[in-house]
Amino acid sequence: MKHKFEINGLDHVAIRVKDLERSAEWYTKLLGLKRYQTPEWGHYPVFLLANRSGIALFPANPNDTAIDPTSRNVKLDHFAFNVSRENFEKARKHYEELDMDYTFSDHHYFHSIYTKDPDGHTVELTTIVVDEQDFYKQ
Repeated sequence: MKHKFEINGLDHVAIRVKDLERSAEWYTKLLGLKRYQTPEWGHYPVFLLANRSGIALFPANPNDTAIDPTSRNVKLDHFAFNVSRENFEKARKHYEELDMDYTFSDHHYFHSIYTKDPDGHTVELTTIVVDEQDFYKQ
């Protein structure tokens, strides 16, 4: 069944952070995301984008204890940016140059590297390592 509309791709993931400036600097430095912030929005959200995909930073309320931040229950688990194989290796080298802790995972069809932002959000870079047409065939 054909749906009535198509989605172009992920626009952004909104995350709450303790320090907007610290997080914006981290994402800009580590991933090279471009900062977008307009006077009409005020101090937030701070959008950090790669082309047209990225994240929106909002201030967290560290005094709100309604959700345990270490819980593995309902919460944002992680978000991923897709990169080419070549850029995956460049990112890995960049992380090492910055002495950034990261983990590598072989997901058979994809390779991923994971790291944590200043607030503990898991950030993934992923690349497909098999023929894309075979993997994404319908």
